Amino acid sequence: MLQHVRWMIMLVGMTVVVAACSTAPAPAAPERLTVLVTTQQIGDAVQNVAGEQVELVMLLGPGIDPHTYVPTESDLRKLERADVIFANGLHLEARMDRVLEQLATREGKRVVLLGNQLDRANLLSWEPEAGFPYDPHVWNDVRLWKEVVAVIATTLADADPSNAATYQANAMAYAAELDELHAYLLAQAEMIPAERRVLVTAHDAFGYFGRAYGFEVAAVQGLSTQAEASAADIQELAQIIIEGNVPAIFIETTVSPRTIEAVQAAVHNATGQPVRLGGELYSDAMGAPSSGAETYIGMMRHNMDTIVAALGA
Repeated sequence: MLQHVRWMIMLVGMTVVVAACSTAPAPAAPERLTVLVTTQQIGDAVQNVAGEQVELVMLLGPGIDPHTYVPTESDLRKLERADVIFANGLHLEARMDRVLEQLATREGKRVVLLGNQLDRANLLSWEPEAGFPYDPHVWNDVRLWKEVVAVIATTLADADPSNAATYQANAMAYAAELDELHAYLLAQAEMIPAERRVLVTAHDAFGYFGRAYGFEVAAVQGLSTQAEASAADIQELAQIIIEGNVPAIFIETTVSPRTIEAVQAAVHNATGQPVRLGGELYSDAMGAPSSGAETYIGMMRHNMDTIVAALGA
């Protein structure tokens, strides 16, 4: 009988221990970095490098022009909460420059202007006399964008050492995909006869693209979309199209088509012959979900395929 009582006491004790273990709180999951990005291009790069390791917040969506975007109060709260902020820099987000500069002075806040990290020798000039020395549209050269991805990986590894190996491995895998993309773009450009590689767009966002893939680039507006195109700008571009016998010109997703349509009308008025619209290019923003241009690689392939279809023999 005494032995039976002892076994009952032991059984009750074990039950209490098991119950206590089952109700004990589970260890807290490590808190993820909150990473805020300004543009879709940067957001896609962070997604490829970090995956689910970070909480990604993106300010600008499809069709939003970063040159003219003014941050809202909601945006400012998001910027305040972010651990790491990635912006393009080089004055692309012109209306946000002061906010980003102020946030960069905060202790514990990492603000990285990605374009500013690139070797200046590889950047195209802009308007140095106006205080804007470099063209900010660096993503249009895949080789430069590959360097930007490396900066993102290094920054995240420094901010979150426990996941550093994951960031670096993902960045290397994505870099291989970018190498394949660059080779594809070069091969596609070769399908257009050299004399027809004249890319005419609404604003001058494709300078790096032209340099990397062998196009002469002309645009109605300059590198920024903040200034309106003048009648003289339109007539000058129309003359370039006429003299170069350019077969097609392109609209952009973040710029009103009115300027390119005005150029098209000016060519027709001067020659009686139309120049056709070759399609829509993604310049300062990527596409909406399911557009085929919702990733950086998809966007770059779409742009080149559209250009080849319009300018090819």
